[in-house]
Amino acid sequence: MADSIPLNPVRKNSKRNPYYNSARVSRYSAEDESSNLDEMPLMMSEEAFENDESDYQTLPRARVSQRHRGLGWFLLGGWKVLCGNCCDCLTHICRRKKELKARTVWLGCPEKCEEKYPKNAIKNQKYNVVTFVPGVLYQQFKFFLNLYFLVVACSQFVPSLKIGYLYTYWAPLGFVLAVTMVREAVDEVRRYQRDKEMNSQLYSKLTVRGKIQVKSSDIQVGDLIIVEKNQRIPADMIFLRTSEKTGACFIRTDQLDGETDWKLKVAVGCTQRLPAVGDLFSINAYVYAQRPQLDIHSFEGNFTREDTEPQIHESLSIENTLWASTVVASGTVIGVVIYTGKETRSVLNTSYAKNKVGLLDLELNRLTKALFLAQVILSIVMVALQGFLGPWFRNLFRFVVLFSYIIPISLRVNLDMGKSAYGWMIMKDENIPGTVVRTSTIPEELGRLVYLLTDKTGTLTQNEMIFKRLHLGTVSYGTDTMDEIQSHIIQSYAQGMSQPPSGSATGGATPSRKTQASAPKVRKSVSSRIHEAVKAIALCHNVTPVYESHVGINGETESAEADQDFSDDNRTYQASSPDEVALVRWTESVGLTLVNRDLTSLQLKTPSGQILSFYILQIFPFTSESKRMGIIVREETTGDITFYMKGADVAMASIVQYNDWLEEECGNMAREGLRTLVVAKKSLSEEQYQDFENRYNQAKLSIHDRALKVAAVVESLEREMELLCLTGVEDQLQADVRPTLELLRNAGIKIWMLTGDKLETATCIAKSSHLVARSQDIHVFKPVSNRGEAHLELNAFRRKHDCALVISGDSLEVCLKYYEHEFVELACQCPAVVCCRCSPTQKAQIVTLLQQHTANRTCAIGDGGNDVSMIQAADCGIGIEGKEGKQASLAADFSITQFKHIGRLLMVHGRNSYKRSAALGQFVMHRGMIISTMQAVFSSIFFFASVPLYQGFLMVGYATIYTMFPVFSLVLDQDVKPDMALLYPELYKDLTKGRSLSFKTFLIWVLVSVYQGGILMYGGLVLFESEFVHVVAISFTALVLTELLMVALTIRTWHWLMVVAEFFSLGCYLASLAFLNEYFGIGRVSFGAFLDLSFITTWPFLWKVSAITLVSCLPLYIIKYLKRKFSPPSYSKLSS
Repeated sequence: MADSIPLNPVRKNSKRNPYYNSARVSRYSAEDESSNLDEMPLMMSEEAFENDESDYQTLPRARVSQRHRGLGWFLLGGWKVLCGNCCDCLTHICRRKKELKARTVWLGCPEKCEEKYPKNAIKNQKYNVVTFVPGVLYQQFKFFLNLYFLVVACSQFVPSLKIGYLYTYWAPLGFVLAVTMVREAVDEVRRYQRDKEMNSQLYSKLTVRGKIQVKSSDIQVGDLIIVEKNQRIPADMIFLRTSEKTGACFIRTDQLDGETDWKLKVAVGCTQRLPAVGDLFSINAYVYAQRPQLDIHSFEGNFTREDTEPQIHESLSIENTLWASTVVASGTVIGVVIYTGKETRSVLNTSYAKNKVGLLDLELNRLTKALFLAQVILSIVMVALQGFLGPWFRNLFRFVVLFSYIIPISLRVNLDMGKSAYGWMIMKDENIPGTVVRTSTIPEELGRLVYLLTDKTGTLTQNEMIFKRLHLGTVSYGTDTMDEIQSHIIQSYAQGMSQPPSGSATGGATPSRKTQASAPKVRKSVSSRIHEAVKAIALCHNVTPVYESHVGINGETESAEADQDFSDDNRTYQASSPDEVALVRWTESVGLTLVNRDLTSLQLKTPSGQILSFYILQIFPFTSESKRMGIIVREETTGDITFYMKGADVAMASIVQYNDWLEEECGNMAREGLRTLVVAKKSLSEEQYQDFENRYNQAKLSIHDRALKVAAVVESLEREMELLCLTGVEDQLQADVRPTLELLRNAGIKIWMLTGDKLETATCIAKSSHLVARSQDIHVFKPVSNRGEAHLELNAFRRKHDCALVISGDSLEVCLKYYEHEFVELACQCPAVVCCRCSPTQKAQIVTLLQQHTANRTCAIGDGGNDVSMIQAADCGIGIEGKEGKQASLAADFSITQFKHIGRLLMVHGRNSYKRSAALGQFVMHRGMIISTMQAVFSSIFFFASVPLYQGFLMVGYATIYTMFPVFSLVLDQDVKPDMALLYPELYKDLTKGRSLSFKTFLIWVLVSVYQGGILMYGGLVLFESEFVHVVAISFTALVLTELLMVALTIRTWHWLMVVAEFFSLGCYLASLAFLNEYFGIGRVSFGAFLDLSFITTWPFLWKVSAITLVSCLPLYIIKYLKRKFSPPSYSKLSS
C-alpha cells in the first residue's frame, strides 16, 4: 500500500537541496539496503539522487570539469579556489584530531599504558593569554561596521587626507574596543576560576604505599581512585569495589542524562570478592575497554585476571561503569580509570560555546553595507561634477571621509549601551525574580523566536511523583479517600493478629476473610481486594530502603542491618525510577512499610509493627520492549509462592483475565495526565514453580537466541493472571506550565520537547502539560532501523494531518541519515513534536537542523548538564536553576528560576528589546545621514570643494552631548504596557517577520533624512543671503532642534527621563554657544567668520531658525498623524 504512494516533497527552496544532500552523504557514508529501494518512489529531487548514488555516476562529470581548468580559469577566480584549498589543508594538518582507539588498562599501573592519554582537566575558556587580544579584535573587526571605522580612522594619519582632528575618529573607536575588551576579560576570568575550582578538587588514590591525595586534573588512565558518597566521579572508571555489602551502589546521573532517578551499578565480581582493598595490588589484572564514544548508555569491555589458573574472564557492560560528572549516592566506591579529560563521555557529549550574534546585529550590518555603497557613489558623483580635475583620486578619498558620518560609529556604542540597559531591566523585574542575564549581547533575540526546544524532567515537571489514584474495577480511591484504604489495611492486619498464634504471622488475606464472615458480602470483598492490591504494590518493585548511619566507622558509611532499628525518619528509598518510589511511599502512608531489602529477600512492616519476610525467588526487570516487570516471592511463614507483575496497560491487557473496565479507566487516567500501571498476581504451587525454574535456567544457558528463549519461558507464566488494581501516579508539573505553554503557542512559537525519558512518560507529560491539545491526535513514530522502514513510516506520517509527532532518538537518527530534509519539513508542520530517549548530542543536533532548514530563530531551555549542548547550540539559550544543579544555568545566555518566567521574558522583555533596538539603530543612522546630506549640499554649492561644513568639536558634540541623551532615551519607549503584551501574545507574532527593521523602514528613514538635510541647508542659504557668513550657526542650531523634535515624534509612550533628556540637551547646546564661538566658522575659519553673540540674540535669527525647523518637521508630524488615523498599527488599537 505504502509503496504505491509517491513521496513528492513540498519544496519551497530548492536552492538548498545540494547543500543538504552533500551534507548527508558526508555525514553518513554507509548506505544499507539501497539496492532493493530503487523501485520505491522517493521524496528526493533528481539532483539528490545523483548525490546519493555511489560515486561511479559522478566520476565522468568530475573529469569533464577538470578538462576546462586552464589559464583563463585561473585568472577568472581559480586562484581564489586554490588559495582556499591550501588554507583548508593547512588548518586540517594543524587541527588534526588524534584517532581514538580501544585500550588495555592495567589495574593501578598508569606507567604500563602504551599511549599518551589526555590530561584529566576541564577547560571551558575561549582564549588563552596569547590568543586573547587577537581573538577579541578578530571578533570585533569581522563586522563590516567596525572594520570600516578602523580604515577611516587610520586614513587620518595621512596628511593629505586629514580632515578633522584625530580624536574625532579615534576616541569613539577606542571607547567601543575598550568596553568590549573589559567585558570579555571579565567573562574569561570567571570561566578560568570555575574551571580551576573543578580541577583542583582532591581525590584519594590507591598506591602500593597506601592512600594519597591527588588533584582531579592529575588523575591518569590506570589509576585506582576512591570516591566517597556524594562526591563527583572525576573520570570514566570501571567499578571494582564498594563498601556496600550487596556489591552494588547507586549513582546520580542528572548532570549526564538529565534524569534525577538513581542508577544501580554493579562492581566487578572478581575484585569485589577480594578480602581487602590492598589485595587489588597483589593481583595481576587488566581491563580491555572499547574506544571512547558518544553513547552514554552502552559500553563493551572485558576484565581479565592473569595470575590464576585458569585465567578469570568477566565481561563488562554499562552496569560496571562509573561515568565522569555523575555522583556516588550510596557507599564508597573504588574504580580504575579508563578514559580521562577530552575522552570522557560527558566531555564528548558537550559542545563548545560559540560566539552568538543576534539577528538584529546581522541586519544592521547589512544596512551598513548599503550605506557604505551610497557613500561611495555620492563621493564619485561629487568628483565627477568637479570634472575629475587635479589629484581627483585624493579628492575622492577626502569626500569618502567627509561623508563617513553616513555610517555613525555611535551606532555600536548606543546599541551596546542599550543591550546593557535591557539586561539591567530584565534583572530588576520584580515579576521574574532571580533572572540573570549572562550574555548581554543578544537580548533582542528573545523577541524573534519561532521554535522553543524544551527539556522535560525538571523543566516542565518537578520530577516529584505523587500517588493519586487506586482503581479496583468497582471502586476508585483518590487523594481525599486514602484514609479509607488505611483503615481497611489496619483492620485486616489487626484481625490477622487476633487469630490463634498459628495463623498470627501469616498476614495473608485468609484470616480477614474468616473473621469478617458476618459482615456484608460487598464490604468483605472490597476489604480483601484492597489488602491484596496494597500488598502487591509493596512487593512488586525494585526499590531499596537505605538508612543513614549516624556515626561512620573509619569514615566509611555502614548501611543498617536487619536487626537495627528501622526508624521511619532515618529511611530513604532508592530506585531507578521515581514512579516506583512514589508507589512504595504510598504503601508506607497507608500502613504497609518496606523496611529492608537485599538481593534475596525483603521485609515489610505491618501497621501493628509486625515484620513480614519474603524470599525473592526471581526478578524480571522492566525493559522498554516488555514494558512490564515481575517478581516471584515466597512468604517465609506460610511458604506460599506468588508471581506479581505490574506494567503498562498495553502490555498487561492481554496477560490479565478478561474484564470490561481496564481500557476505559486507563484512558480516563491518561487524560488526567496520570502515569498508569496495571498490577496483577498469580499463585503458584511448588511443582509449577520448580518446573518453571528448570526451564528458565536452561534458557539462560543457551548460546543462540538466549533473549528470545528466556522471554518465551517467562511468557508461559504470564497467562490468565488475576487483575488486582490500576494505579495512577502524577509527575507534578512546574507551577503554571499549562498557561505558559498556551501563551507561547498563541504567540506563534512552536514547542518541541526533547527528553531522555521513556516514550510513555514523555507522551503522558505532553498531554498533561497541554503541549498537545486534548482534541489533537498523536502520531507515535514506530521504531525504525533501516532505510526501507524509515521510508514506509514517513509515508504513513505524511498522510496524517495536524497531529503531534512522538519519535524516539534511535528512529530519529535513522530518518536523519536517509531523509533529513523530508523529515524536518514534515516535523515542522506539526503543532508539537516530542523526541524521547534523546542523547545530549542529539538534542544539539536537532537545534542545528532547525536553524539550517528553517532559517528561523531557536531557543533552548533546560536545567541539567545534559541540556548544555542544546542550550549552547541554540540562538538563545535559557537555563533553569533546578534540582539538577547549576550547570545549565551557568552555560545559558539567560538564567531563570522557574519555567513560567519565560512568558514574561519573551512577551515583554524580548518584544521591548527588539522594538527599542530597531528604533534606536534606525534613529542613529538617520542622525548620520541628515548631516551627510547637509555636507553634500554645502559642497555642491561651494564648487564641490572637499571642505568640512562643521569643525571637530561640533561634530563630536552633535553625536554626543547635543543629541545623545534624547536618542538613547528611546530604550525606555514602549508601544504597549507589559500587561497588554501578556494579554495579547498575538502581538509577538508580528515581530518574527522582522518588520520593525527592514529595507522598507530603512528607506523611509533615508528619504526623511534627505528631505530634512536638504531643507535645513537650503533654508539656511535662502533665508540668510545677507548674513551668509553665519550659515554654520544657523544651520547647526536648526539641525539640533530638528533632531530633538524628531525624537519626540518617534516616542510612543513618554517617560519623565525622556523629557529631562530633551531639555538637558537643549540647555547644553545653548550654554555651549558661549564657549565654542571659534568653531562656528566655515572651513577652518577661512572666511574669517566667528560666532557673533549679538547676532544670535536678534529676532530675525530666532524666527528664521524656527521657520526652517518647522518646515523640516511639520510635514512629518502631519503624515504620522494621518497614518495613525487611517491605518493604525495593531498595538495602537489596543492602547487606545
